[in-house]
Amino acid sequence: MITLATLRQVSSVADIQREEWDRLANPASAAYDPFLSYDFFLALEQSQSATRYSGWAPLHLLAEAADGSLLGILPLYAKSHSQGEYVFDQGWARGLMMAGGQYYPKLLSAVPFTPVTGRRFLVGAAAGALTPEQADVIRLLVSGVMGYMNQHDISSFHINFIEADLIPLLSSLDLLIRHDTQFHFEDQGYGDFEGFLATLQSRKRKAIRRERRQALESGIEVEWVEGRDITEQHWDSFFEFYLDTGERKWGTPYLTEAFFTQIGKSRPDDILLIMAREGGRYIAGALNFKGSDTLYGRYWGASEHRPFLHFEICYYQAIDYALAHGLRRVEAGAQGEHKLLRGYTPCRTNSAHFIAHPGLRRAVVDYLDEETQYKDIHEEVMREHLPFKKTNET
Repeated sequence: MITLATLRQVSSVADIQREEWDRLANPASAAYDPFLSYDFFLALEQSQSATRYSGWAPLHLLAEAADGSLLGILPLYAKSHSQGEYVFDQGWARGLMMAGGQYYPKLLSAVPFTPVTGRRFLVGAAAGALTPEQADVIRLLVSGVMGYMNQHDISSFHINFIEADLIPLLSSLDLLIRHDTQFHFEDQGYGDFEGFLATLQSRKRKAIRRERRQALESGIEVEWVEGRDITEQHWDSFFEFYLDTGERKWGTPYLTEAFFTQIGKSRPDDILLIMAREGGRYIAGALNFKGSDTLYGRYWGASEHRPFLHFEICYYQAIDYALAHGLRRVEAGAQGEHKLLRGYTPCRTNSAHFIAHPGLRRAVVDYLDEETQYKDIHEEVMREHLPFKKTNET
């Protein structure tokens, strides 16, 4: 049992040593997660993308031993809204406010604007490999959050996109578990894209080939640009696409141009831009991040509409790149049942929630029971419509 001296909160990742953060967030024993790097969080804050001015006030919680060494970090934010989270609790907020309560600010542990499952309690191990001492650090961090909630009369505490192995521990600490579905591509030893296509039903295989052909038939060329080959021109073009998509989908884009510039300089080897060029100019692009075994598709945009170009750049080219570079998974973002017919299979995601208000907690428990039943049934139905060959099918 580790004797802990203190819990401490800091208002910026800059108040934590880079080496200590990365040691706990991305240990050598776990798969590398680009969204947990010190540089990623620092870019979010220094670019003014995730600060109190944008409704993401950092309150990162640190667990320190008696000798001052850092044992654990919980990235934590006081949120004044529910935007940029991809786990939707606006209905809970409305319910509490209609009952005369105050839902915001709430506390959230997450990677801002990033619907990717990963380590949220940074203790030097993945959830499935925790030592008893590391589990104790997690318990201490949760107790620290609860104490802060009581002191400041906070309505709720949320942890988004948690590892499944963490569920038993968090459930024992009275957090409610919520499930959702994403669509991921998993390499089953395909070798290349043609090997992947060979496993699909004939009709679905022909449909994908047709989509890929039509996406590029006007003479569009696709470029994979990564690392230090990414220039300011690439970022300028991509940010234009990002702004256009953001303004059409959700009003104000979450990330500033300074974020892309900074992360491009600080973590170039984590980044892949898939860009579409026509007539000597870029017309579309997708930003991807690279983990040790996964390609993460994050943002897409286009200055001009071309049929099926979104599918080509975001889904098919991502599969091409992953297979060519030995990455076994492609995670192409939140939601999107249209990914199902393109070889991306349903995968469960999880979040954890502590609701302080007794009445709201009872309502959320009932809601989650019904929601989980619905999602279980819906996922079964979706799996029946996967495009892969059935037994004895050619």
